[in-house]
Amino acid sequence: MKPGPSAISALLDGTHADPFSLLGIHEGPQGGFARAVLPGAERVEAFDLAGKSLSILACVHDGGLFEGKVSSGPQPVRYHCRAGTHEWLVTDPYSFAPVLGPIDDFLIAQGTHLRLFDKMGAHLIEHQGVSGVHFAVWAPNARLVSLLGDFNDWDHRRHPMRRRADIGVWEVFIPEIGLGRGYKYRIVADDGTVQPLKADPYAFAAELRPATASIVADPRKADWGDEAHRAYWASVDPRRQPISIYEVHPGSWQRDDNGWFLTWDAMAERLIPYVVDMGFTHIEFLPVSEHPYDPSWGYQATGLYAPSARFGDALGFARFVDGAHRAGIGVLIDWVPAHFPTDAFGLAHFDGTALYEHADPRLGFHPDWNTAIYNFGRREVESFLVNNALFWAERYHVDGLRVDAVASMLYRDYSRKAGEWIPNEQGGRENWEAVNFLRAMNAAVYASHPGVMTIAEESTSWPGVTLPTDTAKTSLGFGFKWNMGFMHDTLKYMAREPAHRRFHHDEITFGLVYAFAENFVLPLSHDEVVHGKGSLLNKMSGDQWQKFATLRAYYAMMWGYPGKKLLFMGQEFAQQREWSEERALDWDLLDAPQVSNRHAGVRSFVRDLNRLYRATPALHARDCEAEGFAWLIVDDAANSVFAWLRKAPDANPVMIVSNMTPVQRDFYRVPLPHDGVWREVLNSDAAIYGGSGTGNLGQVTASGGEAEMVLPGLSTMMFEYQR
Repeated sequence: MKPGPSAISALLDGTHADPFSLLGIHEGPQGGFARAVLPGAERVEAFDLAGKSLSILACVHDGGLFEGKVSSGPQPVRYHCRAGTHEWLVTDPYSFAPVLGPIDDFLIAQGTHLRLFDKMGAHLIEHQGVSGVHFAVWAPNARLVSLLGDFNDWDHRRHPMRRRADIGVWEVFIPEIGLGRGYKYRIVADDGTVQPLKADPYAFAAELRPATASIVADPRKADWGDEAHRAYWASVDPRRQPISIYEVHPGSWQRDDNGWFLTWDAMAERLIPYVVDMGFTHIEFLPVSEHPYDPSWGYQATGLYAPSARFGDALGFARFVDGAHRAGIGVLIDWVPAHFPTDAFGLAHFDGTALYEHADPRLGFHPDWNTAIYNFGRREVESFLVNNALFWAERYHVDGLRVDAVASMLYRDYSRKAGEWIPNEQGGRENWEAVNFLRAMNAAVYASHPGVMTIAEESTSWPGVTLPTDTAKTSLGFGFKWNMGFMHDTLKYMAREPAHRRFHHDEITFGLVYAFAENFVLPLSHDEVVHGKGSLLNKMSGDQWQKFATLRAYYAMMWGYPGKKLLFMGQEFAQQREWSEERALDWDLLDAPQVSNRHAGVRSFVRDLNRLYRATPALHARDCEAEGFAWLIVDDAANSVFAWLRKAPDANPVMIVSNMTPVQRDFYRVPLPHDGVWREVLNSDAAIYGGSGTGNLGQVTASGGEAEMVLPGLSTMMFEYQR
C-alpha cells in the first residue's frame, strides 16, 4: 500500500503512529516491497543479512524516503547507502519482528509477570540473527513514543516505537548497537502534549547526576562465588541466627584522596575487611538505586533498577556483594516502594497521565517529602515494584530488603489532616491496596529466593507485620520489623539525668511487654543522628566520661536484649559529630593512643559485643521467642538496676545486669536459676574499653538461688553459667 502525502510527512517527521506498518519489507500484490527513511543517502541498495542483494531502491522523497520491489518477503534487511564518496550500512530496525510475544502480553496484562526485568527496559540480545538492543517501555496513554539516544543523534524522528495496543507497551529493536549507550524516551501524550524526555523506569544504569539519561547495561555477573553463603542462609531460620547489621551510607563512610565517592571496588577493599574484623554479620546500605539529589540519601529514587553511578559501573555493586558473601558477610539494601520524586525526567505523569501515581493528591501526594505515592492498586505498578524486589535478589544476590516507610503506605491518613485524605471503601483509614502489594511482594520474594529476608520499617502497631500472609488479612509476611519503640524509649531514657531515671524505669521494661509480638530488629539507625539530633554519644547524659560509660552500657544492654541488632556507621567508635552525607566519618578520632582513646575503646567494645553475641547461642538463638528471655530483676527503679536472663535450648544461660546510675552497687544480690559459677564474659566498665576497671574478678558464684556481686556505675555486665 502506497502511503499518501500526510503519511509520508508523518514518517519523515517521526510522528507516524505505526511506522512498522509502512517501513521495512512487506508482502505486496507483486511480491516483496521495501521502504526506508535514510536521510542523506543518494543511492540505496537492499541486502539480506547473508549479503545477497535484494534490490536497488528509488528515492521517492527528498526527505530521504526510499522504496522499491525486492526479491523476497518480510525479513531483516540491511541497506548499503551512498552519497558522493561516502558509503555506510544501515540495518533497518523496522524490518525486524517484535521481540515480546503473546505470553508476555498475557502475563503483563494480568500483572503476574515475574520476569519483567528480562523484558522491559533495554536488553542486549540476539534477534533474528542480529545482535542489538531491545527497548520496551510501558506508556498506555501515549499517542506516540520515540527512542532517542547517542546512536541516533538524539533525534526523535529516527526511531518511533511499535505499540502493543493490548498492554500499552512500546518496543523497538535497534540492531548493531551495544552496551554503554545513552538513551531516553520522547512521549507524546494523548492530547498531543510532548512530555519532558523520560528516563527508562527499568534502566539498569544511568548517567551520573546532574545528567539523567539511561544507559544500556547488563547487570548479570557471570562468575559468582557465593554458593556456600547463599546455601547456608537458605537452609536456616534467620530468627535463630545471630544477625548484627552495620548500616552504611555508601557516599560518606569514607571518601577517596580527592574527597570523591569510593567506587564499589574500592569500598570492597576497605569496608568488607572492616566489617569482618568488627564481627558484624551484615552490611545494610542506605538506598543504592539511582537518585538525583545527594541529600535525599537515596530515599527519593528515579532509577529503581539502576545502582547509582556515583559509585562506578553497575556490575561494581555485584562484585561488592560477591566479595562480601565470600567473606561471610550478608548485604541488605534499603528499598523505597512508598513514594518517588517528581523530577520531570522520572515517573511523574510519565505518559501525560498519572500513570505510576494517583491523580488525586489526597491519594497520590506525600506531604512529608513532596513526592508522589505509587498507585498500589494498579496491577502494572504493583508488578513494577514486585519485580524490582525480585530483581535485586536475583541479579545482585542481595540477602534482603529493608523496606522504607512502611507505615506511610499502610494508612491513607498518614501525615494528613481531616479532609486531606480519602477513606477506603469500608470508610476506614487502611490502605488495602498497599497492604495487598506488600503481601504480594513478600510472598514472591520468599517463594523465589530462599534465604533472602525482608525487613519492615514500620513505626505503628499494625498487627502481623511479620506473620505469614496466609494467617490474616492484615498479615504482611515480612521476615523482620524494626523495633522503633525500643529505639525511641531507650534513647529517651539514656538522655535523662541518672538521678531522674528511677522515675522512668518503664522506658526500659515496657518494651519487653511486646518484644515477641513480631520478629524484631533493634535499630540505632541513621535517622537518630541527623537533622539536629546529634550523635549517639552526645545523646547520653553527663560529662564526657559518663557519656562514654553510658554509651557502652547502653550498647551492652541492647546486645543482651532480645532482637537482632543494627548500628549506624560511626556509632561503633562513638562518632562525636552529627552525621552528614557531605563528608566522611571522623576516622581521625581513632588516631590517639589506645590507652587514652575512649573512641577506640568503644570500637573494641562493639567488636567484642559482636563476637560474643555470635558465639553465644543464648544471646541469639531465641531472639524472637519468649522462651529465650526471663526477668531476674525488673522492679528496682530506686537503683535503676535491670537484670535478666537469656536462654536457648542446649546452651548455657547468660545473665545481663545493668546499673544505669553512676553509683557503684556493692554486695548487690541477683536471683539466679542455677547455683554455681557464672563467668563474667563482658563488662562495659573494663579498663580496656575506657572504663574504671571495676568488676567481680571474672566470675560470681550463686548459692541458695542468688549471687552477690559488684555493679560498677553506668555499666552493663554479662555472665555465662558454667555447667
